[in-house]
Amino acid sequence: MIRLPIEEVLPELLLALESGNSAVLVAEPGAGKTTRVPLALLKQPWLGGKKIIMLEPRRLAARSAAQYMARMLGEKVGETVGYRVRLDSKVGPGTLIEVVTEGVLTRMLQEDPSLEHVGAVLFDEFHERHLHSDLGLALCLQAQSVLREELRLLIMSATLEAEPVAALLGDAVVIRSKGRSYPVTTRYAPMRSTAPLEQAVGQVVRQAMLEEEGDALVFLPGAAEIRRTANWLRGGGLPPGVRLAELHGSLALEQQTAAIAGCAPHERKIVLATSIAESSLTVEGVRIVVDSGLSRVSRFSPRTGLSRLETVAVSQQSADQRRGRAGRVAPGYCYRLWTELEHHHLPLQTRPEMLDADLSALALELAVWGVTDPAELQWLTPPPQAAYEGAVVLLQSLNALDGQGKPTLAGSEIARLGMHPRLGAMLLAAEEGSETLEKACELAALLSERDLLGAERNVDIALRLAALRNTSGNDPTVHRLMTQAMQWKRRMEDLRKTNATYSNQSKQSVTQSDGSLLANAYPDRIAQRRADGRYIMANGRGAVLPELQPLSRSPYLVICELDDGGTEGRIRLAAEMGLSQIETSLSLHLKKEEAVEWDAGTQTVRARRRVRLGAIILSEVPLEGPDPEAVADTLLQGIRFQGISALPMGKHALSLLGRMRLMSLSGDAQWPDVSEEALLDTLEIWLKPHVYGMKSIADLNKLSLTQLIGDRMSWSQARELDEQVPTHIVVPSGSRIPVDYSDPGSPVLAVRLQELFGWKDTPRLVKGRLPLTLHLLSPSQRPVQVTKDLASFWEHAYFDVKKDLKGRYPKHYWPDNPYEAVATNRTKPRPSLS
Repeated sequence: MIRLPIEEVLPELLLALESGNSAVLVAEPGAGKTTRVPLALLKQPWLGGKKIIMLEPRRLAARSAAQYMARMLGEKVGETVGYRVRLDSKVGPGTLIEVVTEGVLTRMLQEDPSLEHVGAVLFDEFHERHLHSDLGLALCLQAQSVLREELRLLIMSATLEAEPVAALLGDAVVIRSKGRSYPVTTRYAPMRSTAPLEQAVGQVVRQAMLEEEGDALVFLPGAAEIRRTANWLRGGGLPPGVRLAELHGSLALEQQTAAIAGCAPHERKIVLATSIAESSLTVEGVRIVVDSGLSRVSRFSPRTGLSRLETVAVSQQSADQRRGRAGRVAPGYCYRLWTELEHHHLPLQTRPEMLDADLSALALELAVWGVTDPAELQWLTPPPQAAYEGAVVLLQSLNALDGQGKPTLAGSEIARLGMHPRLGAMLLAAEEGSETLEKACELAALLSERDLLGAERNVDIALRLAALRNTSGNDPTVHRLMTQAMQWKRRMEDLRKTNATYSNQSKQSVTQSDGSLLANAYPDRIAQRRADGRYIMANGRGAVLPELQPLSRSPYLVICELDDGGTEGRIRLAAEMGLSQIETSLSLHLKKEEAVEWDAGTQTVRARRRVRLGAIILSEVPLEGPDPEAVADTLLQGIRFQGISALPMGKHALSLLGRMRLMSLSGDAQWPDVSEEALLDTLEIWLKPHVYGMKSIADLNKLSLTQLIGDRMSWSQARELDEQVPTHIVVPSGSRIPVDYSDPGSPVLAVRLQELFGWKDTPRLVKGRLPLTLHLLSPSQRPVQVTKDLASFWEHAYFDVKKDLKGRYPKHYWPDNPYEAVATNRTKPRPSLS
């Protein structure tokens, strides 16, 4: 057996776990931690014949590690060493080391919180900070502190900031090991390429294959980029003896295993991979790494309740992990498609999935564990509050949690199914008939993977369901999906046999439609078509179909997949629903309400009886005999929305308002405030008693708003108002001229100049404090001068004005001395009778 660097520190590690119950192991790539540490722990007395559970983030890495350890013992997988991953399990009665993926550990903890038959739990590649790793560690820490103090916990990673983890484990010992790797020469791009990614990567791959020996491992963000790069490389012709292999999570495990296997003699390969190949795996023969520097991650938005895939730059930590793949078997080369300067600006570490993930599954697991507040547990990165609260709301809408955040019977069963809560809710809602349950399981399998028809523009999920059923079982993706569907179907059948709540369900003779089933998973994404062809979902968000297609005229959709972008998301997968199906499938989500609301368009109070699903109004009819109090209050709300200017005030009411506002500006604190703000704030006092039976602003024409506003004054204030701020002024000609109070700070008297002869000074209001603004008019009522100082006008401007007016109106009276002249409202003054 080849001696690996990890063996140098194994005595120190074993001593730490013998004297304490936790440790942190930081071992560089190639040290051998994944395969040598579990085997070394088997012989420890404190294990006492109990199992070792090792958590691996990825299925392929879990199977590979188990197979390698079994070979080291000269056994088959499933004897001393076994594994449990989704869709595959090989363990036996004598298995002492189980390599499991993250969801499996969570299920084991839920079924046996004390992990009675487990002596140690190992978290491998913890630096990747997957959601289930953080959850598993938090649950293990509580189990250790409350139920099993002797349970050993070991955190292992190649690149990890060990101190925070050690502190979380109670100041655990940190052990470090050098790795076994060969030197890797790093070559940065001189500048970032502007070519399409597949071309930029493909050109570097070809150059590297010509310049260096060995196989190439190429890191790309996702399966779509892998396919495009593969097509680009094939289009230009591959060198003789070079084959392409793909490695990503949507492939069958057999295809993934083939991708990492060694080549035949005289053959070379190019493995196009996602971040699945960053750690734990050794891809045989690789001496060249080409790194696009990109990774695809899921980002959850608490604001929208949706997740979206984003392509982001990798961290320096991930880039170093990728680079290390080139030095596992011999000296190698790493080609980076970014500049060295850019590298120093990359984030140092990978962002924990906890900060960006949909937390609904985590919240359900915690509720089943007995925790309603995540703060009760110890976390390296606590769940963000907004995302967690949103997850609880979703689980309550799925009937997985009750109002207190505790799991319902359905919630407990969904957790046992080990699937996303949305899909679990759909399976539980499927009627007992085998055909409907089978369809629900197939839909769940489709939605658990990437789109089966990735290039198909038609978003109808029925096309995917048909493809799943009609495609040959030899297709590995279809085989995997059908296997998953059959597993879930068997679990549901077993559940209904053992649970009286489900076994007593009445069988339905009619198979539920795709939409009826999916509505139970996505009640918040039922969408109603608007007049312009766009959709609004029950959660209030907008959605749009990317192009005209068969579902475009459907009045209702249930949206399974949606791109979260801007104010409206683009629908990626959906099923058609009818109104009757919504009313049947989501009866518990429907809300019947009587609404009295203001319609700003018609300036009317509308009373309606509605059936609502969240933001969607499914049906609406007029409400007969609405509550008069509610109608009156809503009318006042409408007036506040429209503003005082919307009230049907005549000139008398507006004049009164202006006069009263002028008096309030005089400084008298006792004078009623009739500003717009004050009137709107006191509508309940001066207007509401008079609007019962009215439903619109137009109805207010029946009221005397002049009287209602005037009623705000006392009798003495009304008399003072007439004295200090009169409605009209009698001018020297004898005419009674109205005063314009539309601007209370500057009241206006518009009068013909000839009617003011004999007046020496400007009239003043409010106890002489405020001069009127005089708009002096020509005989044809056109303004010729504006002044607040009549005496100054007579002295300085009158003679120029007179000269102009006399030329235009020669028949009119234009005296030389306006102080002593007789005012007239005629062309000339009447002759004196004397």
